[in-house]
Amino acid sequence: MTSPKLTSIAEVKKRHYVSLFSGCMGLDLGLEKANFQPVVCNDNDSACVGTIKLNRPTLPLLASSIAELRYDDFKQAAGKELKGIDLVAGGPPCQAFSVFGKRKGIADERGKMIFEYLRVISEIQPKVFLMENVRGLFSMSILPKSQKGKSDDEDPSKFEHGSLLRKLISSFEEIGYRVDCFVVNSVNYGAPQIRERVILIGNKYNLEAKFPEPWYSNRKEDGLPVFRTLADVIGGDFKDPDPDLMNFSPRKLKYLAMVPAGGNWRSLPIKIQKESMGKTWYLKGGRSAYWRKLSFSFPCPTLVTMPNHAGTSMCHPSELRTLTVGEMSTVQEFPKEWKFFGKSTEKCRQIGNAVPVRLGHVAGEVINKLLEDIHSIAKDKPSPISIESKVIHIRPHVRTKSYWKNGQALAGDFCYYEDDESESLKQENPQQPQLIRV
Repeated sequence: MTSPKLTSIAEVKKRHYVSLFSGCMGLDLGLEKANFQPVVCNDNDSACVGTIKLNRPTLPLLASSIAELRYDDFKQAAGKELKGIDLVAGGPPCQAFSVFGKRKGIADERGKMIFEYLRVISEIQPKVFLMENVRGLFSMSILPKSQKGKSDDEDPSKFEHGSLLRKLISSFEEIGYRVDCFVVNSVNYGAPQIRERVILIGNKYNLEAKFPEPWYSNRKEDGLPVFRTLADVIGGDFKDPDPDLMNFSPRKLKYLAMVPAGGNWRSLPIKIQKESMGKTWYLKGGRSAYWRKLSFSFPCPTLVTMPNHAGTSMCHPSELRTLTVGEMSTVQEFPKEWKFFGKSTEKCRQIGNAVPVRLGHVAGEVINKLLEDIHSIAKDKPSPISIESKVIHIRPHVRTKSYWKNGQALAGDFCYYEDDESESLKQENPQQPQLIRV
């Protein structure tokens, strides 16, 4: 189901923008749905470059590191003046901030790209910018705690929780942009995937961007449609646009064959758990993605770049294999005709790193409204910052699937909420997989 709220308010004239760190263009496809048109894009990953050329052969592309590019490079490639363009959008590499990574932040070369993004904003001076990243950016410190006592810079504030985001926002303010930072989850807006993201929207006109409240929920008291599920997008008579996949090894398939749909390592006998997980079995934490088999009854967990790893398993609910490239791209809501360049590993990496198309569309509509306000109220005259930049959480942390409760391993349709509600829903419509509404 497509939300009626996702309709563009700028139907007549395309709004032009510059796309940075374009990847396989998930964010761009969402922005295009909101009536934005890229005039130049940038990425230096060879597989992503191949995907862009495959699908957008006439779009000017700068296939170099952003650190090597300056304003004149973008201007020459676009063939037009870019100063004051409506929008610059992009998501700098997120691996340095991901909670699944080593979280080195700006100590990682990829982490430094957020400040290259800042530099390009200062050179182009767009009316609005959009920067997307993983939720880990919200909590990241400027310097990782692992460097404490080893760094030449021992300023204690640089090791504080969230200091990197505070520094980034203040740096945008220094070049004249008021910033609204939204911590959101794509599942709240109709995406069939639980995916938390940080979205920064800045403007030079002292205006507030307003991201919408959720349109879907798994709480009955919200009175909203239930979250879309994996069955909604790859169930039934789904026609796979790309059956390529990164499959599990024979050893992994042996253990996954013992796991029911909606289960994980906890569904296995203790002896098999220890045998299959080794030292990982003794670690703290839920390790919910270990030997995980997906369920059609729930939204997809966050797609990963390596779906065939034991610890980040994306096993199909009813077939003993990983999700295919076509299934992963459908979960991210790429168009059926969109092609991904490269080997299966490169395709999965691109899709796992992509912004959900729907989240790009929602953000694009937010920016459309902001640009309308700029043109009608601010009259294209930048204003001094007087409204404080804000960080706003819009129900980002959503849980639906439970694998362990009250000392019992759970699979299938069990969730974090009342089991009697779960049973009543299944009795109402026993043939239809559905998300528990609580």
